[in-house]
Amino acid sequence: MGRLKGLLALITGFLWFSFLSFAQQPPKLSSQEMKRATKIFFDRCAGCHGMLRKGATGPPLTPKIMRQRGTKYIETVITNGTPGGMPDWGRQGILSKDEIKLLAKFLMLKPPEPPIMSLAEMKKWWKVYIPPQARPKKPQHRLNWKNFMGVILRDVGKVAIIDGDTKKLVTIINTGFAVHIFRASGSGRYFLTIGRDGKATLIDLWLKKPDKVAEVKVCYDARSIDTSKYKGEKGDFMDRLVIVGCYWPPSFVILDGKSLEPLKIVSTSDYTWDTNEFVRESRVASIVASHYDPEWVVTNKEVGKVLLVNYEDISNLRIHHIDAERFLHDGGWDMSKRYFLVAANMRNKIIVVDTKEKRFVAEIETGVKPHPGRGANFTHPRYGPVWCTGHLGSNNIACIGTDPKYHSRYAWKMVANVELPGAGGGNLFIKTHPKSPHIWADRPLSSDPKLQKQLYVIDKSSLKVIKTINVVDELKKKGYRNIDGRVVHPEFDKYGKEVWVSVWGRKDKPSAIVVFDDRTMKIKKVITGDWVRTPTGIFNVYTTTKDIY
Repeated sequence: MGRLKGLLALITGFLWFSFLSFAQQPPKLSSQEMKRATKIFFDRCAGCHGMLRKGATGPPLTPKIMRQRGTKYIETVITNGTPGGMPDWGRQGILSKDEIKLLAKFLMLKPPEPPIMSLAEMKKWWKVYIPPQARPKKPQHRLNWKNFMGVILRDVGKVAIIDGDTKKLVTIINTGFAVHIFRASGSGRYFLTIGRDGKATLIDLWLKKPDKVAEVKVCYDARSIDTSKYKGEKGDFMDRLVIVGCYWPPSFVILDGKSLEPLKIVSTSDYTWDTNEFVRESRVASIVASHYDPEWVVTNKEVGKVLLVNYEDISNLRIHHIDAERFLHDGGWDMSKRYFLVAANMRNKIIVVDTKEKRFVAEIETGVKPHPGRGANFTHPRYGPVWCTGHLGSNNIACIGTDPKYHSRYAWKMVANVELPGAGGGNLFIKTHPKSPHIWADRPLSSDPKLQKQLYVIDKSSLKVIKTINVVDELKKKGYRNIDGRVVHPEFDKYGKEVWVSVWGRKDKPSAIVVFDDRTMKIKKVITGDWVRTPTGIFNVYTTTKDIY
């Protein structure tokens, strides 16, 4: 009997091992399927997981790990998302069942080697529609262009410019796939966009009908763009240069500020700050323009370094490296615009860098996957100047003291932890304005469909949530019954009196941009139309130019 049991156990073990081996065998995809799957992965997944699938904001998706998980598991995650911020691509209707099945198979295979881009290749994409010398010397319209609102129409490859005073559409501009952000030039005259496809556009707001005057593609995947803003003892660099931070190839590219002509490529592949391991795919996540020197503050994501890139002489480029923490992501200035605060989101920390003394200052644990955008600055009656961030993975808004001179007791410490109603994270952006008593926060990446539609208003003095607004429900009360989607990216107007938000709906249905009165927290205006498709980020010219957030 003992021998029989042993034999049965041996047979069972052999069959189980055979099953596992069979289950983990990589699937076969045709060249056409591989091409299609590669595009789906690039469009929806590469930003968080990396082109080489080594992980960053999202976990690694290597073939070994994926084969252990199995296709059914992968399909379920892609369909339903996760509480940590992974979007529910299937439940939203963005990916079909067939696309999800194809993507699950693709993840079992070795990722294809992505191409590199040279300066010569960039110049093939470069177009100047109106040369700098042919552009107007003053605005050709009487609109209040400093209160224009730039709205990203993400999945249709366009952006809209809306008059913040009248709430009327000024123009729609073709830009490229999935624009990530607007940035204003130092003078405010130009709006710049950067898309997921690596295409940068330069939009002249002084034209009779604002339009792009130049564009160029400098990488295959990008997230960040900014201009030279320094004007002082070391020279006047206002609007002279532009920098684009690339995800792939991992690099940053310096362009002419008036024409977007590509001038210089700098690779960001490097060794990690802590273990000194080489990372091929170390990407540029965020960039801000220093107010103390002719420098850009560039975050080198995977290796965990902050680069201070001096642009006085780009033929003799000087880069000051500051060891920080791995997986750097979004960040912004404190109120003094001396200290740069950036999320190391996979380490659940905020990192502080002093751009005047050019050194690491502090790290603060704040919650699960901090995602500040650029954060929110205000002066608290007790704590002095503070900066706040939300989180992808936890339901808290963390506020940090930022004044080491007059409020040293609270400097670089969490002085408040505001809990948002409901479990889980999902916050992408928080915003405020010096003339507002409130902070507004969204929650579009929550796994709860109800929370995705809500806005939260936080009182600056008490640091408590004083109002929760289900924007879609409020729209239905006003008769807008066909509007649905996630509510994202609150943005103040120039005067701090209004808060604009997008209802991020499906590509095949018109959606809405909703304007709230900051004082009453009531809907003031609903902007709709067939052109309002997949609105996401909203950026005011004045507040973006002045780094007010």
